[in-house]
Amino acid sequence: MAGRYNPSARRRRLGVELRRLREHVAMTGEEAAERMSWSGSKLSRIERGQVSTNSDDVRDLLELYEVADPGIRQALVLLARESRRRGWWHVYGDVMPERFDVYLGLEPEACALRFYHAQLVPGLLQIEAYTRALLEAHPSPVEPREISRRTELRIRRQEILTHEDPPDLWIVLDEAAIHRVIGGPNTMAEQLRHLATLSRMQHITLQVLPFDRGAHAGLNGAFDILEFSEPEVYAPRLVHLENLTSSLYIEKAKEVRFYTVAFEHLRTAALRPEETRVLLAECEERMRSMAKEQTYEDE
Repeated sequence: MAGRYNPSARRRRLGVELRRLREHVAMTGEEAAERMSWSGSKLSRIERGQVSTNSDDVRDLLELYEVADPGIRQALVLLARESRRRGWWHVYGDVMPERFDVYLGLEPEACALRFYHAQLVPGLLQIEAYTRALLEAHPSPVEPREISRRTELRIRRQEILTHEDPPDLWIVLDEAAIHRVIGGPNTMAEQLRHLATLSRMQHITLQVLPFDRGAHAGLNGAFDILEFSEPEVYAPRLVHLENLTSSLYIEKAKEVRFYTVAFEHLRTAALRPEETRVLLAECEERMRSMAKEQTYEDE
């Protein structure tokens, strides 16, 4: 896949293996960090793939965990070297939240992406004007240059949708997401048309969950499920949750299964893809009528 040589994903893989080796010798993270004369947070960030580490540190950890197998040692040292290379998104490091680095490494590695969003169109499906409007509404002041750079980053992410081997993408949107007027009715009309166009792509399935379905499995908020085909990636599936200031990755199989079942309930309750396109067309027409009315009022 396109992201196979992704440094963030390699950091993630390295961290998983190091954690597995530590647990194999029944050592806690606190004990290992103390033996390495590290802070507990440093080891935790390495194991979670949030920071890179050098070959010498990996060798020291392997000694601590009593790993003698030369094949394992060589593979992990190589992973450490490769994980220190920079991904394409690092040119946007001046405007990109540090916590987003891990997600940008994982997203192109996924063979399937499952999104449930209640209020907004997911970043992979946003048009530029919609993205700009969201960034301009951010609670902290954002300079115009930063808005441009962050918009460019988000649009560039979308290249994975047109790769030769794109991920299978399945999105369920609450109806609120297609009625909320982001960036004005003209922008919203174009965004809805873009969604309808994307929904016709073979690897993209889009469904809207209408208001009249009442209570449903997604009322507690948005979530993303990332599925991986390669066994060395942290887990077959990860759940990603995001808020204004942080990201959370859920990896435990029992918890991931809970979100997977929730997504199945949402998918089943939502409109079928063809019904969704009809609703999108209706909403687009309504947005264009709103735009005309605003024009008449301004004249």
